[in-house]
Amino acid sequence: MAIIIIGASGNFGRATVQGLLERMPASELILVTRDPAKMQDLADQGASIRRGDFNDYASLVSAFAGGEKMLLISAMEVGRRIPQHRNAIEAAVAAGVGHVVYTSYAGKDGANPSLAVVDHRATEAMLAEAPLDWTILRNSQYTEAVIEAMAPLALQRGRWIASAQEGQMAQVWREDCVASAVAVLSTPGHRNTIYEISGPELLSFREIAAIIADVTGRPIDYVPVEDEEMYAFFDSLGIPREAVADQSVGAVPWSSDDMVSVERAVREGYMAVISDDVETLTGRKPKSIRQLAEARKAQLRAA
Repeated sequence: MAIIIIGASGNFGRATVQGLLERMPASELILVTRDPAKMQDLADQGASIRRGDFNDYASLVSAFAGGEKMLLISAMEVGRRIPQHRNAIEAAVAAGVGHVVYTSYAGKDGANPSLAVVDHRATEAMLAEAPLDWTILRNSQYTEAVIEAMAPLALQRGRWIASAQEGQMAQVWREDCVASAVAVLSTPGHRNTIYEISGPELLSFREIAAIIADVTGRPIDYVPVEDEEMYAFFDSLGIPREAVADQSVGAVPWSSDDMVSVERAVREGYMAVISDDVETLTGRKPKSIRQLAEARKAQLRAA
């Protein structure tokens, strides 16, 4: 079976490819990226490397030719994903792809205020209406986002500022999300199924701040704020309010409209989703925030 990965040169795509190579030959992989030169090492191993761009429908139809199952790794820019994902889904149909696996986002349905959830649910609806099978992987917030971006800011200032207040999420390691995707791509079944890919426990940012303080031995005060105060904090860091193509601040592709809307969703209980789907798919329990904090203790203390 030929498996397509769109967004194959990114962190999630690369890790998924490595997981698949443990289960199948490279010749069964069609890896789609805007810059094929970045994947020459995988071409050398026998993978088919093809140029494809979310904003170029024709390039996607050509890139997907001959593929049977596809991993659609979601685009990055909040508020701009829907037309890009529409291109990918319609191109998959045109190319004869029979099954699309999509990296969606956790969150309860209904009046969820998260802009990211709005994007992802719209994509899920497009998949449900398309003449193909689908699998939805609703990944929770990455633990890496907490440890690599949020925790260093808190350690530098001695304060963890959050408009999420006392709301909870079950953050999940990226590698657990990747392992779940690899399992779905490389085994039969999973058609027309939604998986909730979560970490092992629901935690508030107050509880996470306490974990980081305990691991590093550095005090952190937790400061719950309102949305406008959260915007002001992100403004002070130079973070754009709207998503801007290829713009990162501190190596993180931030946009405050996205983050503040997610924190509101957390505060209002929409993101308190937890399941055992990681263990069901991979055969092992998901890892915790404390485990990643311990693994990154030196880097956190250096922050």
